[in-house]
Amino acid sequence: MFMRGPFAINRLFIWIVILAILSLFVVLGAISVAFEKLGVSGPMVSVLVIGSIIGSRFNVPLFKLQTGGKRNLPRQPNAMPERLLTFSHFMVIGINVGGGVIPLLFSLYLVFQQELALFQLLIAVGLVTGVSYLFSFSIPGFGIGMPVLVAPFSAALFALLLNPEQAPAVAYVAGTLGVLIGADLLRLKDVRRAPGKYAFIGGAGTFDGVFMTGIIAVLLT
Repeated sequence: MFMRGPFAINRLFIWIVILAILSLFVVLGAISVAFEKLGVSGPMVSVLVIGSIIGSRFNVPLFKLQTGGKRNLPRQPNAMPERLLTFSHFMVIGINVGGGVIPLLFSLYLVFQQELALFQLLIAVGLVTGVSYLFSFSIPGFGIGMPVLVAPFSAALFALLLNPEQAPAVAYVAGTLGVLIGADLLRLKDVRRAPGKYAFIGGAGTFDGVFMTGIIAVLLT
């Protein structure tokens, strides 16, 4: 039975709101479980989540990157043949607070708080970095993209193989740093060819690849 009119529209809106709320509870529940596996208390979880949400609105400039390229000049009547024009400008590279700074600081906290074995951790970070670089790609007008589950599965797998006793923490750190390095820092050469004046590491905000990679990786361990 199909319904038309304002009542049908209102009912559809109500269902969308309900599904959005349920999805939010699922996401927040998953985040809580992940942080519990990391041994993080409830108040600190709230601070991290709220800080990430608020921080996703802010970016910290880091440095300027010279960009440039070449384009054809149109040929004018009675003029020289078509030739190339070289042009250049500067792009500001920064880091998003919610999607980059907070996950990075929390990773450093885990390294020291849980006294992670550095040798195994560095290997895990290096492997996830390689996977992130291989599977990431440039999206014109958007930035760098990557299949959602590739980095989390890789981080969880390498953590379980290299350090099963500390797997949740190793998975979070390796997933977070691996994506930041492999899909962001090592892809700066691709960003240089993109139009625009700004590019931000972790710039998709709170629930982007960097933040959610760490959470999903922990849940998989």
